[in-house]
Amino acid sequence: MRIDPTGRTLPEVSHHRVPLNNTELHYVAAGDRGSAVLLVHGFPETWWTFHKVIPLLAKEHRVFAMDLRGFGDSGNEPGPYDSAASAEDLHLLIQHLGAGPVHLTAQDIAGSAAFRLAALHPDDVASFTAIEMGLPGLGLEALADVTHGGAWHIGVLAAPGIPEMLLSGRERSFLGGFAFPALCATPGAITDTDINEFVRTYSRLDGWRGAAGLYRSMLREGGEIKTLADTKPLTMPVLAVGGGGGSFTADTMARASASPVQTIQLTGVGHYVAMEAPRDLAGALLTFMDRVDPA
Repeated sequence: MRIDPTGRTLPEVSHHRVPLNNTELHYVAAGDRGSAVLLVHGFPETWWTFHKVIPLLAKEHRVFAMDLRGFGDSGNEPGPYDSAASAEDLHLLIQHLGAGPVHLTAQDIAGSAAFRLAALHPDDVASFTAIEMGLPGLGLEALADVTHGGAWHIGVLAAPGIPEMLLSGRERSFLGGFAFPALCATPGAITDTDINEFVRTYSRLDGWRGAAGLYRSMLREGGEIKTLADTKPLTMPVLAVGGGGGSFTADTMARASASPVQTIQLTGVGHYVAMEAPRDLAGALLTFMDRVDPA
């Protein structure tokens, strides 16, 4: 169902909402030709993280960018918020769009959901691009170990009831004062307008439900994801894009893919690649997809 936008938008996109898998997913669509691209955000983001990239890709491709369950303007009613549920959402959304196989492009904490989709439903995915992404079971859990330099906010988000207690009403302070500045290396790339849009969605009732669910999932599913990587490694072309995380994404995807992984390392860029280096990212994606599509 096509809807009017609730928050920030672009002239190039249309907004849609579809009931799937016992929730309601919000997505935007742009472009009317070429193969399909599905963009999946990480934390602390929504579809808006790709707003600079979408117009660049839509010149040559049909582009879809969605809000994961519990994020943005997608549903956040009580229910499962682990990566398995989100992977099934992605599978059903691709079916609903009639767009498969898509060039799946995902980042950060969306990694497990995107990997599950590509491993379990390879016919849905023409190519897999991982941006600043790790996987549980392949080293991602180390980011939660504060005794060895890990990030404190992962434990806060994963602890039941704690995000609502500590972050509700403090969304602007957390996002604008910590989460984005701490991991962004490009001054001015993330504006007050961007922060306002992210704050809008995380400030809604139960606005942390999606993030909390994926971080809890990350801390308990390592064995399952490792087994999946060992038994059903990715068979489609894979591109790993690194920013502030260095070679972590490339190293992770090399262990999750059955064939060599193409890698791009963007220098001088932090974690938020789509907002910090949109033209570089779009250029890399277009080149990669052009190589895949003729085959």
